[in-house]
Amino acid sequence: MKRLLLVEDNEMNRDMLSRRLTRRGFDIVLAVDGAEGLTMAMRHQPDLIIMDMSLPVLDGWESTRQLKEQTETKGIPVLALTAHAMAGERDRALAAGCDEYDTKPVDFTRLLSKIAILLPGALM
Repeated sequence: MKRLLLVEDNEMNRDMLSRRLTRRGFDIVLAVDGAEGLTMAMRHQPDLIIMDMSLPVLDGWESTRQLKEQTETKGIPVLALTAHAMAGERDRALAAGCDEYDTKPVDFTRLLSKIAILLPGALM
């Protein structure tokens, strides 16, 4: 079972995504802000991190930069999930170290296809 860290401050999004991803066979670890996301990534060593970019305490861009600077977490793929859909936001997320980018509102089928690219064989 692949472990995903979902870093999302919106309770409704967090609940919906965690339930749907659990039903797809993933073990879900949750964090509600960027600082907690860093702690949970170090503690749980997830296979993938789904990172909201607009987070309290430490935003997703800075959280991702710090994750990619740490030996223990730099190899974990990060999927940016954001309501920022303006031109250049994808490039900004990739420049921060994200491996993939998706927008809100969440299209679950599209999200799963991006997870499948980052974690080949994770979805059956």
